[in-house]
Amino acid sequence: MEQNKVRIKQWLKDNRARGARLLQILVQEDSTRGNESAAQAIVIEKCRQLGLTLDIWEIGGDELKKHPAFCCDRQNFEGNPNLVAVLKGSGGGKSIILNGHIDVVPVGDEKNWKHDPYSGAIECGKLYGRGATDMKGGNVALIMAIESLIASRIRLKGDVIFQSVIEEESGGAGTLAAVLRGYQADGAIIPEPTNMKIFPKQQGSMWFRIKVKGRAAHGGTRYEGVSAIEKSLLVIQRLQQLEKDRNARINDPLFEKIPIPIPINLGKIKSGEWPSSVPDTAILEGRMGVSPEETIQSAQGEMENCLRELNENDQWFKENPLQIEWFGGRWLPGSLESDHPLMKELTKSFKEVRGDLPVIEASPWGTDGGILSNVGHTPVVVFGPGITATAHDANEHIILEDMFVASEIIALTLLDWCEVDES
Repeated sequence: MEQNKVRIKQWLKDNRARGARLLQILVQEDSTRGNESAAQAIVIEKCRQLGLTLDIWEIGGDELKKHPAFCCDRQNFEGNPNLVAVLKGSGGGKSIILNGHIDVVPVGDEKNWKHDPYSGAIECGKLYGRGATDMKGGNVALIMAIESLIASRIRLKGDVIFQSVIEEESGGAGTLAAVLRGYQADGAIIPEPTNMKIFPKQQGSMWFRIKVKGRAAHGGTRYEGVSAIEKSLLVIQRLQQLEKDRNARINDPLFEKIPIPIPINLGKIKSGEWPSSVPDTAILEGRMGVSPEETIQSAQGEMENCLRELNENDQWFKENPLQIEWFGGRWLPGSLESDHPLMKELTKSFKEVRGDLPVIEASPWGTDGGILSNVGHTPVVVFGPGITATAHDANEHIILEDMFVASEIIALTLLDWCEVDES
């Protein structure tokens, strides 16, 4: 076993430049929603060169779209395939899914970027560009881990199932499609940007839209109308109180360093069409966090009860009730016991490579882990390189050293988890 580890370590050290270049060309491809194909083609070709068994398909169809966990406003996925590439084991070992998403979020205002957002520029050991941290760097760490095994001529007993999926940023349709296609395993690692921390628990989340009614009037006689903006303030205050109440119930050491474990974020408000008119409608849109220990349905029920109380206690809302709609993205929560064997193996490999114990926390955001664990019945740990704070932000970047270290940690975990065939 020690010789295998030495060979892996040496191969990864010798091929750092190749790993950085692979990430660079992936970042240089814009793989925002609906444009995933070019970046996915690079991953497909790399997996083909490695001799992996490829399964490439376009997601969709009634089985996916009618599944209770499907939540996506995109109906056409043509031209942007999912990929599953399998390193087949000899048999008798535990299998593992290595799951990464190829889609990235939009770049926003390019003026805020130090480099072109698709440059893949390398500066002072950091690689810049949209997706570098979230999560093409994690994907490259997975690929490097797999390639180090192949190049070192190490055969595992258990299957390694590498997944490069679309649609994670919009609710996980790609991973759900892979689960429904039959891909399950004894464990899974998702290399989201955790700052090299290990997340056995993932917060869930969902988007909501609340419609607030008012009564229009001329601004000069605004007292004859009812401002939907002003009535929205009552809703906002109540949501802030709901957030405090929900978070006060959380007593989990994995959330100790997270100021607001399950936030309720208002991300968009639209109201009014004319400065001299009292607005008769306001639309509030936001994101509600879901605890790893609760269901999507129970969290929805809490917010709906909160709005129901406002409808009952405010005379205007009693006559013009608030309306809520759950739309767009939704991420299932996930939870794994801290003493699960996969946690133990990953922690052991981390200590072996880094020399210290990892920080173990709960994820501050949703991942595809909830789908893998709740629908696919596969135990999930989220661990990867990448900087949490720069994900979705301008000047997104990754520290390349972290990517290389993560690839070694994951490779050593594969040795122990899947077991080496010494025959």
